[in-house]
Parts: sequence; C-alpha cells; structure tokens
Amino acid sequence: MNTPLPRSFKFLAGANLAAQAAEQVSLAAVPIVAVLALNAGPGEIGLLNTAQSLPFLLLSIPLGLWVDRHSRRRLMVSAELLRALSLAALLLAAVSGQLTLTLLALLGFVGASGTVGFSVAAPALVPALVPREALGAANSRLELARSAAFAAGPALAGALVSWAGAGTAFALATALSVLGLGLLWRLPEPARVPAPPRRPWLDLKDGARLVWQHPLLRALLLTAVAWNLSWFVFQAAYVPYAMRALGLDASAVGLTLAAYGAGMVLGALAAPTILAGLPFGVVVVTGPVFSVAAMATMVATLVWPSGVLAGTSFFLFGVGPILYAITSATLRQTVTPHAMLGRVSSIFLTVNMGARPLGAAIGGVVGAHWGAAACLVLALAGFGVQALVIINSPVRRLTSLGAVV
Repeated sequence: MNTPLPRSFKFLAGANLAAQAAEQVSLAAVPIVAVLALNAGPGEIGLLNTAQSLPFLLLSIPLGLWVDRHSRRRLMVSAELLRALSLAALLLAAVSGQLTLTLLALLGFVGASGTVGFSVAAPALVPALVPREALGAANSRLELARSAAFAAGPALAGALVSWAGAGTAFALATALSVLGLGLLWRLPEPARVPAPPRRPWLDLKDGARLVWQHPLLRALLLTAVAWNLSWFVFQAAYVPYAMRALGLDASAVGLTLAAYGAGMVLGALAAPTILAGLPFGVVVVTGPVFSVAAMATMVATLVWPSGVLAGTSFFLFGVGPILYAITSATLRQTVTPHAMLGRVSSIFLTVNMGARPLGAAIGGVVGAHWGAAACLVLALAGFGVQALVIINSPVRRLTSLGAVV
C-alpha cells in the first residue's frame, strides 16, 4: 500500500519544479546565445560551464554545515531569491545589448550559488516532511518534476532564442524563479531540537568519515564523480559541435537537449514499476550502464552525422540516470542519520558536483586544442569508468532497501 505524501511536501515539489525549469531554461539559453551572439567556441563554453559549476565546489560544505543547525526553508528561500536576481540581471543585460562572455560567466556563478543552497537544503528537508516508507515516492516525485523541467526547458530556450531573442528566454526563467520563491515562502518546516554547539570542522569530519567508510555511500560518491567529470567534458563540446559539425540551428539544438528531459520523464514514470520488479541494486546500476550506451551513440555521430542520433543519445542519458538519481538519493537518505543529512549532502555536492568545473575545464582545453571529437571520445572513456565502479561495488548486490536498514 502506498503511503500518501503530505500537503507540505507538495509545496516543496512545486517549488522544485519551478526552480528546476528556471535553471534549465537559462542553462540552455546561455551557451546558445554565447555561440550565436558572441561567437563562442568549445574553449569559451568550457569556461562558462566552469563558472556555473564552481559554486558547488566553494559553497556546498559551508552551506551543508549550516543546514544541519539552522532552518532549511530559510536557506532555500534565500537561495532562490539570489537565483531570481541573477536571472533578472541577465534579462536586463540582454534587453540593453550589454551581454558579454564575462557577464554571462559572472551571473552564471551567482545563479549557481543559489542552486547550491537549494540543492543542499532540499534532500535534508525531505525526510522531515515525509515518513521513511515514503522516501522513494517523494524522491520520484521530485525527480519527475526535474525531468519535466529538463524536457521543456531546453526546447523552450532554443525556440525563444531563435524566434524572439535572448531577452524572452531570460524573462521566462526569471518568472519561473519568482514562482518557485512564492511556493517556498508557503512551505512549512517541522521544528527540530537545536544541535549543541560544536566546531564546524568536527561536524565536517564526522560527515566525511561516514561517507568514506560506508561502502555503499563511497561507491555512490565515486560513481558520481566519474559521471560528472565525463558529462561536463561532453557538455563543453556539444553545442559548438552540434551547430558546426551536425549543422543544427538553435531550435534543433534545443530539441536534442529536450530529448534528455523526455528520457528523464519516461524513466521517472517507470521507476515505481521497475523498482517493484527488479532488485534494488540492479536498478541503481542501470543508470551508469545506460550512460555508456548514450555516449557511444553520440560518438557514432562522428561517423554518421545526425541530429536524430544526437537526440537519441540525450534520450538515453535521461532514461537510465534518472533511475540512478532516484535510487541513490533514497539509499543515501536511508543510511544517513537525519542529523547529518545536510553535511552528507554537501559532501556529495562538493565532490561530485564540484567535479563539474574540472570536467568543464578539461573539456574546454581538449576541445580548444584537439577539437570536439576528442572531447566526445574522452567522455566515453570516463563513462566506462563510472560504470565499472558501481558494477564492482556492494551496491549492485542489494536486493532491497530493507537489507541496509
């Protein structure tokens, strides 16, 4: 029997949908605008991705330590306000004709700082809003919202930039962020007993020890590091490669990116059925294996240039990894004490998401010196590594979450 999700969680799910949509519209619009208006290549796109990813490396730990001792709702409201302000500034710059690569990078950094706060606080708040037996359903709901944003955001961004200019895309992103802010304002947060005073580095030490010494958490961490490095090597090259080598226009690039979201939606909808029919560990491994198949499909466009193949690649990237996102988040929340969820989430963000600027920088350097094809092949090798890590870990042998409780 399914445990119903409380009304309070629905405010979080709605805010998550609006915030994710705002982020995806802006993330898709920025590189398209950079290529079309500012003649950016793989090197410049890699630098933009680095700027948008660096806050995960710099801010995740401090915010995670803060979340374990203070209001998670307050942090999420502040974070979304920061994102809304950065998007409004992008809108003003686009309308006034003042966009530059430096400004895109700076505002991307500010907006991503808001994303970090949201990303650290939300996983720590979920177990306080829903009962333990409903964690899987709650995470599926959040990932379905994120999937819908991935599906609609890039296509909207590509179409709006192509038909109406960058300002319209940034206006939509700003409006969505403001909507998310309004929903967060109505989100209740259950009271909790204040933690006793303690030096922050001791809290961080406890969290790091738990992540590294727990075999399941360590495997999830290492897999995500390799995945994010590979993904951002790929992302540094994709938009210039698609527009120049595959001959896709801005709208077509948006559609290929939207295939990623479509795959995520399908995977999120299918997750309950898949989890009911397969051992839990097998479902976790599905995402990394699908990632290898997806990147191999993209590499095939080097031989057979095709927008359809590129879209298929992104679709596969959506279907499998969304199952990994749902199951890995549920597993992490299950094995982590509630009082440590903030710092554990922050460690995952710092190490995993913090791998993004490194991957983007590697992609930028490789793309600038050896071309987009080298980035695609390098990314394929990286995805192979992350699949091997999780397949050879104890995660694969889990039959159910009950085996780790």
